[in-house]
Amino acid sequence: MKKDVMASAAEAVAPKKPEFSLIDENLLKSRIYTIRGVKVMLDADLAEIYGYNTGAFNQQVKNNIEKFDDDFRFQITQTEFTSLISKFLISNRGGTRKMPFAFTEQGIYMLMTVLKGEQATAQSKALIRLFKQMKDYIAAENAPDVSAGMVALATQTSQNTRDIAHCSRICCKICPITVFSEISTNMYKTSSNSWHFLEK
Repeated sequence: MKKDVMASAAEAVAPKKPEFSLIDENLLKSRIYTIRGVKVMLDADLAEIYGYNTGAFNQQVKNNIEKFDDDFRFQITQTEFTSLISKFLISNRGGTRKMPFAFTEQGIYMLMTVLKGEQATAQSKALIRLFKQMKDYIAAENAPDVSAGMVALATQTSQNTRDIAHCSRICCKICPITVFSEISTNMYKTSSNSWHFLEK
């Protein structure tokens, strides 16, 4: 009897394991698509992650629609959905007539203020951590290219400064308009190349 009481007390104290699985990096990457040049997740995938059916999920969003601007959430077209099906072999949802809604990263963060409950809170925390990890990884991978671009820009800026100083010294001796025009043209060409490198 005493052992039973102690076991019951231990069970009451021990934290309960969630009845759902937290989203991991592999699952997250498999549910991210590029539509209209933007990385997005679809309503059905987010509903599954947060423990909703798609209808109830979208209703929660509709009840708070003032929080979801067009750059947070948009409805994809039939053509875009057909392209997703062919490229990623995603479900066609039984031929549903309503096209899915796509949520950008900003829209997903806004979802975290709308969806409530234990699962929603836990999944929101997991998504925040995963997004940060992915951004840190991308930043680390691109660091050498960015550094090279900054070095090139700094070098060209230094050269432009020397050209301006040289122009100032000789402008009183010869026609200032001609000299400055030629140097400005060269500076524009080289500076444009430096910025173009950073935009890649």
